[in-house]
Amino acid sequence: MAGKMVEFPSNGHTAKGYLATPAAGKGPGVLVIQEWWGLVGHIKNVCDRFAAAGFSALAPDLYHGQTATEPDAAGKLFMALNIERAEKDLSGAAKYLAGHSSTAKLGAVGFCMGGQLALFAGCTNPKVGAVVDFYGIHPNVKPDYTKLNGPVLGLFAEKDGFVTPQTAREVEAAIKKAGKTVEINIYPGVDHGFFNDERADVHNKPAAEDAWRRTLDLFKKNLK
Repeated sequence: MAGKMVEFPSNGHTAKGYLATPAAGKGPGVLVIQEWWGLVGHIKNVCDRFAAAGFSALAPDLYHGQTATEPDAAGKLFMALNIERAEKDLSGAAKYLAGHSSTAKLGAVGFCMGGQLALFAGCTNPKVGAVVDFYGIHPNVKPDYTKLNGPVLGLFAEKDGFVTPQTAREVEAAIKKAGKTVEINIYPGVDHGFFNDERADVHNKPAAEDAWRRTLDLFKKNLK
């Protein structure tokens, strides 16, 4: 089932995103947050996969139409991200998604840059009741874990040079210190981006399948 591009209010502006809904029309809502490449085909495909699994999934376009195919260009977009604007876009996306969600609580899942922003959404938006962070990183995004409203699942890679296992354990310790629930999985022998099946250089099918199963389980259990 293919989704579609939609437009929604974002604090005085408008933002766009890719929305995929299940055959039933509505399912538990999940915010899907892009990697540093932007709102590319892979992220839309993840939304479609959520819809096929019974969820309503919305991926907001945080780069407002820009995408990158090369790491240098992606890095520039990543560092130029206006965090305040991104927070408004995520909040607008959550409001819009709530209208397509069968549950009051929403999930947030993100990859690379989006993983850190998913944690951020979980700390700034009370509607978010569960967060999945795939190898999240952004130096300018500082979540306040005391404000989390649900459990966090962290999915990291042993060979990741951007987000090392040590960083993953530091995130785990900080969330626990804030008195919140967290489970961290570090997949042995795999690299940053292992979930992205459009990147043959890093994609790891067994790790990606296990991570997807854990993601669906967390959302099915916690989005009520």
